[in-house]
Amino acid sequence: MSALQKSWWALRSALFVLWLAVTVVPWASGALILSIFVRGKRLYWPTMYWLRLAVAGARVICGVDYRVRGMENLPTAEQENAAVVLAAKHQSTWETFALPGLMPHPLAYVFKRELLYIPFFGWAMGRLDMIHIDRSKRAEAWAKVAAQGKGLFAQGIWVIMFPEGTRTPRGSQGSYKGGASRLAIGAGVPIVPVAASSAKCWPRKSFLLRPGVIDVSIGPAIPSVGRQPDELMREVERWIEAEMRRLDPEAYVGEKAAPPPAET
Repeated sequence: MSALQKSWWALRSALFVLWLAVTVVPWASGALILSIFVRGKRLYWPTMYWLRLAVAGARVICGVDYRVRGMENLPTAEQENAAVVLAAKHQSTWETFALPGLMPHPLAYVFKRELLYIPFFGWAMGRLDMIHIDRSKRAEAWAKVAAQGKGLFAQGIWVIMFPEGTRTPRGSQGSYKGGASRLAIGAGVPIVPVAASSAKCWPRKSFLLRPGVIDVSIGPAIPSVGRQPDELMREVERWIEAEMRRLDPEAYVGEKAAPPPAET
């Protein structure tokens, strides 16, 4: 990478951050005002449109495009009470912005409550049907996830969790925790694995974006009834990590590329 190229990427990334800042203030303010009058899905979709603006800004300003496969593995928008847990690979901020706009049903993120203190962005999130937890109180946090998750599923809202807990560098694999599988089993809903090669273009903990194409792959829904949390999460992990190596083989140099998961 030349110094000139890196400087060009930095300039475009700075313009993108400016785009986020300029658009989030009026949009979040509008969402806060709207939340006085409506809640639920009628508030969710207008608020989430800002995330589409963010993803579009990354594409237009920084050249970060994406392609998706596996949408047929999801319940459709017409299936009102269909519920799933999404378990997604987490490499960057990009998938947190992109996934709500890709899914046909509203999503509820499980996130640390500190995000609520971010001006405008966090305030607007606090008005949505999301699950914010205190990570320092693990038992209390899990009880909240389980209770609120079941209520959200009853409304046709999907819960999305990142099993690795935090963003992982490109080409690495974190420790998969069983929160998503426990929630799916407790509520009797399937779990859908999602792989995304976002760190190719938007590295972990960075706003220096690189032009390219991010691949998102949505796996077949895995039934949770009669399963054990650890065993179910291992199946989710195997699918995601095999798919990551197929989507981004350059990131796993020295490993044998895994074949694509079998179609079901």
